[in-house]
Amino acid sequence: QVQLVESGGGLVQAGGSLRLSCAASGDTHCITATGWYRQAPGKERENIAGITNGGSTVYVDSVKGRFTISRDNAKNTVYLQMNSLKPEDTAVYFCNALDGLCESRNYWGQGTQVTVSS
Repeated sequence: QVQLVESGGGLVQAGGSLRLSCAASGDTHCITATGWYRQAPGKERENIAGITNGGSTVYVDSVKGRFTISRDNAKNTVYLQMNSLKPEDTAVYFCNALDGLCESRNYWGQGTQVTVSS
């Protein structure tokens, strides 16, 4: 079992920055990849960033150059640095961890609200 807790969301003006954290606990040795997702009201949940255990990262086009996903294995924490925020970034942000070694399943955090004002 893996537990994920997101934090760092809040209200920020357009052009500002936020850093989200996703703290993992439990069987973290099972995790092979972690991603960030977001869901705005009335919109589908979208995968915006991902990172593998090898450090390979991927981003959806809308956040490339603005968001950076990173991981600190010693702290069992994944981060999403969000810069140059836009009102359209407003959403609930979730982290997701892939257990690719033990149970072959995904785990979700509870989400953290990010609101970008204009």
